[in-house]
Amino acid sequence: MAGIPHDHYEPKSGGEKWLHSRLPIVGLLYDTIMIPTPKNLNWMWIWGIVLTFCLALQIITGIVLVMHYTPHVDYAFASVEHIMRNVNGGHMIRYLHMNGASLFFLAVYAHIFRGLYYGSYKAPREITWIIGMLIYLLMMGTAFMGYVLPWGQMSFWGATVITGLFGAIPFIGEPIQTWLLGGPAVDNATLNRFFSLHYLLPFVIAALVAVHIWAFHTTGNNNPTGVEVRRGSKAEAEKDTVPFWPYFVIKDLFALAVILVVFFAVVGFMPNYLGHPDNYIEANALATPAHIVPEWYFLPFYAILRAFTDDVWVVMFASWISGGIIDAKFFGVLAMFGAIVVMALTPWLDTSMVRSGRYRPMFKWWYWVFVVNFVMLTWVGAMPAEGIYPYIALLGSTYWFAFFLVILPLLGVIEKPLAQPETIEEDFKAHYGKAEMPAE
Repeated sequence: MAGIPHDHYEPKSGGEKWLHSRLPIVGLLYDTIMIPTPKNLNWMWIWGIVLTFCLALQIITGIVLVMHYTPHVDYAFASVEHIMRNVNGGHMIRYLHMNGASLFFLAVYAHIFRGLYYGSYKAPREITWIIGMLIYLLMMGTAFMGYVLPWGQMSFWGATVITGLFGAIPFIGEPIQTWLLGGPAVDNATLNRFFSLHYLLPFVIAALVAVHIWAFHTTGNNNPTGVEVRRGSKAEAEKDTVPFWPYFVIKDLFALAVILVVFFAVVGFMPNYLGHPDNYIEANALATPAHIVPEWYFLPFYAILRAFTDDVWVVMFASWISGGIIDAKFFGVLAMFGAIVVMALTPWLDTSMVRSGRYRPMFKWWYWVFVVNFVMLTWVGAMPAEGIYPYIALLGSTYWFAFFLVILPLLGVIEKPLAQPETIEEDFKAHYGKAEMPAE
């Protein structure tokens, strides 16, 4: 790791030297697994291994499912039923894949919220944060296209609604929508395109994950204090860090085992809990479901999309100033994607000089309101767009943008942070006593 002295791999045997001089793969793996890691990392740093497991699970189960799936509107639904009923272990593979997507998003949201609280997006880790946001966007695209493949009622109508959003873009919307669908409406060409991209994108995600890991291995890992590892002598760095193996590997594996107990309990006993019953009805273009609902991990942004209606003053103002080009539908699309963009711009919107939220008393309050707001948007996204629900969605959407565009910039000016520890070692001893780490 740049700037932090540590022992690099040195081949000993003749075979190791021969391989290392031609393909230093062993040295790369050694330097990765033995990377000096801040010794004070808490349990919120376990989501990386959960995400790695989820990505591997989705790729492996997806490859097996593709062996039995038929990407054609006349056979897709029946092929999924064939997997469930006739393929050996097919129901379990499908349920692992289906619920694995939910675990994937649960872990990535925990990972993002941890990064927001502890300031993992601040310099010098801005690129790491941006790469993470790109991975998140690709996950959303992959999950959406995967939801279309079973060709149930929610699959078909979800694809119709979401692809219709692109048609709301002025001037170029309709050509983009036609290109995306492969025709004038959701049909066989759409299913084939989504199937192809759903199979391809996980490998793109895997490549970006490798770059993401490379990025934070270059800048060093953040930690709960936000204080950087001392980069002077090797002895000083060793007081702040321990090797990733065995200390954090064992900790991460223990956390993964606990999470997998819950995950396999869901897969085994309530695999359809997070699904929608309408998706077990074959797609019918002539029968619109009473209430079209996306998967739970899209609900916060679905709520933001629906929050901005024609009678909202900011929509009316945007429509007036644009001469009617920006209508409520297009404004909702802008708001939905804008909610992700402002989150990606957090490294530049947060003006505080203190990295960790642990030492920012005002930030803590606003942050936890933001977390509650996220949960509220998830809930209201599943509700019908009638009664009081649109007002709740509008309130939640307003706070989302206010948090990033107003609150974070202002807090850096008006907030008085608490005193931070001088070193990671000082924080470690304050929490875990003065016992030294075992000698290497």
